[in-house]
Amino acid sequence: MEIIIQPTPQAATDVAARIIARLLREKPDAVLGLATGSTPLLLYRTLIAMDLDWSRVTTFNLDEYIGLPREHPQSYHSFMWENLFQHVNIAKDRVHIPDGNAKDIPRSCNEYEERIREAGGIDLQVLGIGTDGHIGFNEPTSSLASRTRIKTLTRQTCKDNARFFGSEQAVPKHVITMGIGTIMEARQNLLLAFGTNKARAVAEAVEGPITSINPASILQMHPVVKVCLDEPAASNLQRADYFRWVYENKPEWQTL
Repeated sequence: MEIIIQPTPQAATDVAARIIARLLREKPDAVLGLATGSTPLLLYRTLIAMDLDWSRVTTFNLDEYIGLPREHPQSYHSFMWENLFQHVNIAKDRVHIPDGNAKDIPRSCNEYEERIREAGGIDLQVLGIGTDGHIGFNEPTSSLASRTRIKTLTRQTCKDNARFFGSEQAVPKHVITMGIGTIMEARQNLLLAFGTNKARAVAEAVEGPITSINPASILQMHPVVKVCLDEPAASNLQRADYFRWVYENKPEWQTL
């Protein structure tokens, strides 16, 4: 796990964007796992400005609310097309987002897993982290071996997401999410976190024990993880100085 601490969200995002850009240039038919929410917005804007070739890229999104129409402004279908896909030359049939309106949700989840396998697996998975340590919508106590499935959101997540819906009561209580086991099969994971409200969850995930109470902590077991943080999100890390020193003294061939 490589911890990359930068002074601002934009600086941390720039590092993350360079990681993705390098992958797309080296592997034009890469498979990307993508996240939604406020954290990756800067990343998508930065990637759009880089004018990369997305024509052979395949994407799989982490999650989607159950019961929201695709055209609803807070559906993750709407989010991804508004904030990324309509601005790049990606083929529509290469975009995959969980179907929150499927008649048979369990079957739809199994088919989503199968499509990921058919695509050859995910090369790089973009992640945010919740204030309680969730990744995707894998809430605390989620199985660390879980696959794509339906989940019930915690009250904390509903509270955190209320700003998007106008009230906590309006937040859908159920979602489809890739499982932690699915995320761990990505060849590389790239987690972004900004702000002091993420500091505790980040510190527990990076320096604490591996536990389902903080689902992101399982990333300690993944062979290739980069965590891009701004200073406030890194403020609870006990070894922050070491992480900065490592990043500043990388061999030239490892620099980003």
